[in-house]
Amino acid sequence: MKILRNAVAGTLESNDVLVAVSPGGGSVQVDVESIVLEQFGPQILKAVTDVAEIMHVTDAAIRLEDRGALDCTIKARVETALRRAMEAQK
Repeated sequence: MKILRNAVAGTLESNDVLVAVSPGGGSVQVDVESIVLEQFGPQILKAVTDVAEIMHVTDAAIRLEDRGALDCTIKARVETALRRAMEAQK
């Protein structure tokens, strides 16, 4: 799937994550800023890459600002941001 435009999903509230997606430079690039990065960094990264893989995204820049979100929240926010980024503007 092709990323057509910039898109965001989520908030910066506690236990949530703000996900920003934009067209990438030829691959999926993930940048994570998190209050729990030391403990859960690899798990957060895996959640993001799993969603991108399931949605067949191969070229995107994905930035997360995490405030302690659960895996299910991270996956939902990433999926929503990717879907929004794939929609053509009206």
